[in-house]
Amino acid sequence: MSDFARLRLARGMTQADLAEGAGLSRMAVQKAESGATDPRLSTLQVMARAMGMELMLVPSALRQDLEQFVQSGGRALAQQTGVDAPASVVDEILRRGRS
Repeated sequence: MSDFARLRLARGMTQADLAEGAGLSRMAVQKAESGATDPRLSTLQVMARAMGMELMLVPSALRQDLEQFVQSGGRALAQQTGVDAPASVVDEILRRGRS
């Protein structure tokens, strides 16, 4: 199962729901999810947006650092933890997203 299919299912969406939200045919979504086609980046972008996400292209050289940063809750190395700690970057992004 593709990452897009897992994300779609986690959001309780059918392929038809995703297709409608992205302005695509259900068959286009099915082909993209199954790997039957190699979708354009623009297709992946509209699918992601229909699920309330944005794609982010990351240089390969930064991927491991970015994954570690996100897994740490957005805290920089040696950043203070606890009640008095400043909000992490991820916390700040999530707060803005709820506003």
